[in-house]
Amino acid sequence: MAIAINSKELMTLLEVTPSWQNIMLTGRHGIGKSQILTKYFESKGIEVKTLFLGQMSDPGDLLGLPTKDEATGKTTFMPPYWFPIDGKPIVLFLDELNRARPEILQTVMDLVLNRKLAGRPLPEGSRIISACNDGDEYQLTDLDPALVSRFNIYTFRPSADEWLLWAESAGLDKRIIQFISANPEMLDRSSDTKEEQGLEKDPDRRAWEKVARLMENVPNPAPVHQKIIAGIVGVHAAAMLFQSFRKEDVTPAELLANFKAVKKELDKYELHQFSLLNDALARFFETGKAELLETATVTDNLGAYHDYLYKGNREAYAHFVSLIDGTNYKKMLVFINKEMPTTYKKVLQFISTL
Repeated sequence: MAIAINSKELMTLLEVTPSWQNIMLTGRHGIGKSQILTKYFESKGIEVKTLFLGQMSDPGDLLGLPTKDEATGKTTFMPPYWFPIDGKPIVLFLDELNRARPEILQTVMDLVLNRKLAGRPLPEGSRIISACNDGDEYQLTDLDPALVSRFNIYTFRPSADEWLLWAESAGLDKRIIQFISANPEMLDRSSDTKEEQGLEKDPDRRAWEKVARLMENVPNPAPVHQKIIAGIVGVHAAAMLFQSFRKEDVTPAELLANFKAVKKELDKYELHQFSLLNDALARFFETGKAELLETATVTDNLGAYHDYLYKGNREAYAHFVSLIDGTNYKKMLVFINKEMPTTYKKVLQFISTL
C-alpha cells in the first residue's frame, strides 16, 4: 500500500525529490493533483506538459509522426506537439497512466526508463510525474511491475481543511464553504448505487468548485437550481446542500464586526454549530480577511467572543483553543498574541491544563 500524503506534504515532496526520480500519485479524480502540480512548478518558472494517456489511441500520439530522413534514408520521428525543442526542462505529467492502452504503456516504459522518446532525450532537469486514478468506476489497465518500480509511489489524500482554506482564499461562495465545513465527508464521496442509465455523479473537489461558481449569481436558489446542481454533484449531495440553505449561520465577518448583534443567535447554538463557527473564524484569519477590518473592532469583538466561550461553554472553548494551537491556523494566534495579550495569557493557561 502506498504511503498517503496531503497537499502540504506533496509540496515538500516536490521540493526535495531530485528531478531524475519519477513520482507516481494515486487517488480519485477531481482532488486537485494536476492543479497543485501546475501551480507549484509554474511558480518556479517550469512549464508543465499534461498528457492524458487514457485518451491516446495510438503510440504516435505520444511519439510523434514517422518521417524519412532524406540524408540517411532512415525513419525518424517528428517531435510531438508537447516535446520541448528549446532545451528548457519541463515537467511531463502523465495523467491517467492506468487507463492507457498497453501499446501506449510500452512507449511510456522507454520514456521513464531512459528519459528518451524515440531516441530524443528530454532536456536536463526535466521531471516525469504520473497519476493513477483509483476506484471501481474506472476501466483500468494492470501496470507492468517493471514500469511501477521506476516510480516513487504516493497516495494523494488532501484533507478537507486544506480544501476549505483554499476555497476561502479563492473567494468561493460562502454557502458551499459552510456546507463542506459541516459535512466534510461530502467533499469526496462515492455512490453505492448506479443510476438507471449506468451513469452516476459523485461529488468531488472539482465539482464543488463548479457549484460554488454557479451559485455566485444565485442569491435565492429555487427548486430548478437543485436539479442543475444535482447534475454536477449528484442527487444526494444536492439535496443535502439545499437543506442547509434553510439555516442562517453567524458568519465570522458578522461576529468580528459586532458581537453584541449576534449574541442572541449564539445563545441558541449547540456544540457542533460552535465548532463550525470556530473553524470558519480560523479560516477567516488564515486567508487574510480579518486584516481588511479595523484592528480595534476585531480586537473588541474577538475578545468578547473569547470571553463568551471561556465563561459559558468550555467544550466550545476547548475546540476554539485547539484550532489556534494547531498547525493549520497560525494567524489568529499571532493576532491574539500581538493585539490581545490578556486573552493570550488565558489561552496559554488553558493549554497548560490539557
